[in-house]
Amino acid sequence: MHIANPIYDVVFKFMMEDEKVAKAFLSAIIGEEVVELDFSAQELTRRPAQGEQQKKKSRKAAKQDETFLTVCRFDFSAKISVPDGGFKTVMIELQKAKLLSDVMRFRRYLGLHYQNPNNTYDGGDDSKKARQIYCIFLLGHDIGIPDRPVLQVDYNAKDSTTKTAVASTNEFIQSLHHRSWIVQIDQLKQRRRSAVEKLLSIFDQANRTKNHHILNVDEDDFPEVYRHIIRRLRMASESEEIQREMELEDDLMKELQDKERLIAHKDKIIEEKDKALGEKDKIIEEKNKALDEKDKALDEKDKVIDEKDKIIDEDKKALSERDMLIGELKKQLKSKL
Repeated sequence: MHIANPIYDVVFKFMMEDEKVAKAFLSAIIGEEVVELDFSAQELTRRPAQGEQQKKKSRKAAKQDETFLTVCRFDFSAKISVPDGGFKTVMIELQKAKLLSDVMRFRRYLGLHYQNPNNTYDGGDDSKKARQIYCIFLLGHDIGIPDRPVLQVDYNAKDSTTKTAVASTNEFIQSLHHRSWIVQIDQLKQRRRSAVEKLLSIFDQANRTKNHHILNVDEDDFPEVYRHIIRRLRMASESEEIQREMELEDDLMKELQDKERLIAHKDKIIEEKDKALGEKDKIIEEKNKALDEKDKALDEKDKVIDEKDKIIDEDKKALSERDMLIGELKKQLKSKL
């Protein structure tokens, strides 16, 4: 079956706009059942239309056009069932990024969630309590942890002295710390060890056809609970508008990659210049050291000459005194004769 490639932001956004799909996808990642979902906010970064770009003539505007974002972001308010039969409401922040440089954006978005007074719920005693925050990162790059396509990061509390674990269901801990799931898309590579890895195989780029916008998958490879996700992606593959949007993303990514290569080339030139300057400084330092040694040798030579001159002066003085003594002796002898 041919499906649209969800590595593209426009396809992923189309996929997640279906509430049933979004609940199934998020439930699979966090390992908890999402029963209700509210799209609090969403952001799909795009380049301005061609007409708008032509209007941007100022230097500042041109700079802004060069720094378009590369993050596809969704914020959800989710109602999740808990083992005791009740429910809890959490904030789920899902961000999909292509570049490692987007880390600082992740931090800013997370900070906004902690500051947002709306991310609270009624505590039942006329007080507001902070909702838990779940963060999901779909990364188009590796973070340096190989062979681990999906990483789960939890808040783990322990006694500082005994190092024994403490239950992390404490409200204070949950309010000030968040749980995270990190998906390294490049690390999927045919891994199907669990239901979530089977679902995430929709991102496996090994399934690309000659048209990189399209993946070829077997619907039977996916558990029944995820089949509607596959059908949603098949629907996206049949949309001409989405095809055009993927072509636009290709153009944008090519520009980004060209810019990254240019930056890398400039950084290499700067590094080589710094290395050359460092070697030049080393040569100058060695020359200065040689000059210092030469000056020291000259000082030693001058000292030796001074000592020699002193000895010569002393010898001259001794000769002069000897001559005077001989002269006195000659006078005495002459007077006796």
